[in-house]
Amino acid sequence: MFLRRLSTPVLRPASSTLSLRARWLATTTAFGKTFDKILIANRGEIAVRVIKTAKKMGIKTVAVYSDADANSLHVRLADEAINIGPAPTSQSYLVVDNIIKAVKQSGAQAVHPGYGFLSENSHFVSALDEAGVTFIGPNSKSMFMMGDKIESKKIAKAAGVHTIPGYDGEIEDVETAIKVANDIGYPVMVKASAGGGGKGMRIAYSDEECREAFKLSKAEAKSSFGDDRMLVEKFIEDPRHIEIQLIGDQHGNTYYLPERECSIQRRNQKVIEEAPSVHIDEATRKAMGEQAVALAKNVGYFSAGTCEFLVDAKRNFYFLEMNTRLQVEHPITEYITNVDLVELMIRVAANQKLEFDQKEIAKPKGWAFESRVYAEDPEKYLPSIGRLTKYIEPKAVTADGHDVRCDSGIVEGSEISIYYDPMICKLCTYGETREIARHRMESALDRYVIKGVTHNVPLLRDVISHPRFASGKISTKFLAQEYPKGFKGAKLDDQKKTQLFTMAAIVHARRDLAKRDWIAGGGSLVEFAPAKTEWELHISLTKTGEKETVFVTAEKDASWTVKIGDKTINTKSNWVLNSPLVEGVVEGENVVVQFLDALPVGYRLQYLGTKFDVTVQSPTQHELSKYMKEKPKLDLTSIILAPMPGTVVNVNVKEGDVVAQGSELATLEAMKMQNMLRAPRAGKIKKVLVKAGQSVAGEEILIEFEKEAVAKKA
Repeated sequence: MFLRRLSTPVLRPASSTLSLRARWLATTTAFGKTFDKILIANRGEIAVRVIKTAKKMGIKTVAVYSDADANSLHVRLADEAINIGPAPTSQSYLVVDNIIKAVKQSGAQAVHPGYGFLSENSHFVSALDEAGVTFIGPNSKSMFMMGDKIESKKIAKAAGVHTIPGYDGEIEDVETAIKVANDIGYPVMVKASAGGGGKGMRIAYSDEECREAFKLSKAEAKSSFGDDRMLVEKFIEDPRHIEIQLIGDQHGNTYYLPERECSIQRRNQKVIEEAPSVHIDEATRKAMGEQAVALAKNVGYFSAGTCEFLVDAKRNFYFLEMNTRLQVEHPITEYITNVDLVELMIRVAANQKLEFDQKEIAKPKGWAFESRVYAEDPEKYLPSIGRLTKYIEPKAVTADGHDVRCDSGIVEGSEISIYYDPMICKLCTYGETREIARHRMESALDRYVIKGVTHNVPLLRDVISHPRFASGKISTKFLAQEYPKGFKGAKLDDQKKTQLFTMAAIVHARRDLAKRDWIAGGGSLVEFAPAKTEWELHISLTKTGEKETVFVTAEKDASWTVKIGDKTINTKSNWVLNSPLVEGVVEGENVVVQFLDALPVGYRLQYLGTKFDVTVQSPTQHELSKYMKEKPKLDLTSIILAPMPGTVVNVNVKEGDVVAQGSELATLEAMKMQNMLRAPRAGKIKKVLVKAGQSVAGEEILIEFEKEAVAKKA
């Protein structure tokens, strides 16, 4: 392994005969010393998050990194960094021996696991105990008992906790899964015992779906967690997903904090979370919290942990599972409680005592949202990889800077890799009320500039401003119900179209003025103070074909007069040329548009999170465009393309095979998610261009069919 020291480390002996969890611990006073140095056994934003708190506490940090992460932000921010292997997680971040060697090499006294990877691996905790190193989390026994979905369900039932009906044990094979599913009754949830973050989880409504869910979930679990044990339980239709944050010390004190609602989910992955929940009243919060605390105390659990529940319309709640780690969405709990959960975890690991007033800490103070910003296509729900060519995080707007928080592990120029989860950032906003926090999230998403990869900001922006979401009448079925045919981008009503066309006209006019000023100034741009200038523009949206003739006049002091049809719009916009953000006031409403690119005849603008290719033509261009021939569309009926960059897991067909529509052709893995590729039609396989284990690029041709007429004869 390679050790890079960014500052002079304090080296410690590699071996020790001290008792478990005793080595290097300091005082047990509430605000005393904890550790000199900790290692973060993770990467990306959560590693950065832990480093920030450690620095605040005066603790030195050690980062670990794979070959692919050598230039990552968490590596730059840590005091030391150690290489732990090649890019694949199975050869780096999931290898316990590599982490243990890094701990001994650095002299770190404790390890924070973040979430994912080894964070809920009891064998990892035991290995650290044997090495005399403190694990910043629960002990291995309670982690195993509660972190394992099969065991935790048994314990919860024995403790009298209301649980979801299901099979109390591991499901060994597909046929057993189907039998259990039929005994319970569809729909069922097929999920990995060690799963989390939506990986290794699928809903099945039939035997066929159960068979596929078992196969894919098992493979994902093995890849992501190194544990492919499966379970099957009843899927409760249309519930809310609500969780209780716990924090406990090693002195018998356990507290529950206000709930988080995580009902906005896609393929069982959380998309938007909020704290608290509009659905939970004080009595239900107390009942859920006390039940979660009792369950934790029953197994001697300490550190941060989360009990997840499904809650129906009548506020009946059912224990789902316990996550024995820090949750991805912990920042919104920190917002409404004013506590630092990472700091508390470190203090608990150092055997310090927590002293809270349970009644007081359970009271939410304001409201917070978290949007999970991913590098993915929100319409196809497929991950995207690439380099961030432009990256600007939204800034806080309140005086105290408390209203916007970006937990990210990347910067401009960072690479979104095929090997890891495609999260870009956890974007959080806070407000005194739900509506204030929600509006701040709208504003933050509008000002979040991300270029170089496809991202899911369009979906996040659409959901956060959806009337049903604004009303709080949500469930885990929200996305399926509101986007039954999938998300297709922001829909523009008349007011929104007017705003987009107005801002597009101003972008064009401002750029045209700059060209004139450049020529008039002999190659030097002058300040924006134009004489009265007018344009006639023919503007259309490429995707929908909607078009308008727009007349725009540049006035003094960044004012513009725009005429669309019989409507005259007075607006102001002092756009700094080619700045990513174009802000203006249209008919009294603040409007933000992102200028992404100049197109041959028009611009690519981002509005309400969605990208719009806007054609802007002069009268002459508009007249001549009538004679342009349309480009023919590519025929995709005879080829199978890779929907995203990834690795081929298996290929189920060979040349000459005749397949039915919907047949399994191949499985592609990208960012730890398994994606099955199926035949779009019946036909005969002409060519198979890939094999298992091969890496492929996005839109690479994988399989070719015989032309349809030939296939029918076969």
